[in-house]
Amino acid sequence: MWFKNLQLHRLAINWNISPDQMQRWLAPLAFSDASSIENERRGWVSPRGDDALVYTTNRQMLIAYRAEKKLLPASVVTQFVKERALELEEQQGFKPGRKQMRDLKEQVTDELLPRAFSIRRDTRVWIDPVNGWLAIDAPSPTVADDIIGLLVKSVTDLPLMSVRVARAPVSAMTDWLLTGDAPASFTLDRDTELRSVGEGNATVRYVGHALETEDMRRHIEAGKQCMRLAMTWNDRVSFVLTPSMMLKRVSALDVLKEAADPTAINDDERFEADFTLMTGELARMLADLTDVLSGEEDLSAAA
Repeated sequence: MWFKNLQLHRLAINWNISPDQMQRWLAPLAFSDASSIENERRGWVSPRGDDALVYTTNRQMLIAYRAEKKLLPASVVTQFVKERALELEEQQGFKPGRKQMRDLKEQVTDELLPRAFSIRRDTRVWIDPVNGWLAIDAPSPTVADDIIGLLVKSVTDLPLMSVRVARAPVSAMTDWLLTGDAPASFTLDRDTELRSVGEGNATVRYVGHALETEDMRRHIEAGKQCMRLAMTWNDRVSFVLTPSMMLKRVSALDVLKEAADPTAINDDERFEADFTLMTGELARMLADLTDVLSGEEDLSAAA
């Protein structure tokens, strides 16, 4: 249930939206299977595999985005096009021109698409109108941008903003490594990446390695800055912070796993308990994280 990545955006605090209204907004762009001649299709699906496009509990909402793409390797298309081109050359007595080759490629692609395999990828989106967060569980900004694009088409006047903290994460992470001191409520873990800001982009990565203060100081004095830093919040959640405020490798630690509701007796109850635990913990963690980055711009103007 836990999100592995958090591509973060801001919503107006206390955005007054009901799950029923969100359902009505998403429904016109609900996912449907791609036709035999379509290369790709995208839309909203139920996060629980039922008829509801919005799952909600404690005013926290979960939606899911599905992208389907036909797998048609370029090498296969090229092979068929070459065969067709040879046949055409024999018929007309000369090699096909550029326009004929483009037409052959389009024709071959249309013929092969119905036989191509389809790949589906589902991505979950957490909407927290109480604390003003929208988080996408996507490892790639490109996927997140696609989802935001569809969400903007679906939701009327979506009050969405980027996360703007007063202190740049690169500056903060570099200082934390330089001093060896983690900010309140956080600890520094054993993974980091430092990169030179000059020519060459010289990069040093530590994976599962103690981050000795003297080593960090040497790299930083040589002109490197911290671009990724593994951290833990309150011994409860671990993650990797990046310059864009994207959180990667988000993971609940044992203390939270042990706090899971032992009375849940079926999948629905377990899902609700896990979602409630995740959203509650992550909301508190994000509040602490923005605080140690000197806070955000005033969000009330967008409310």
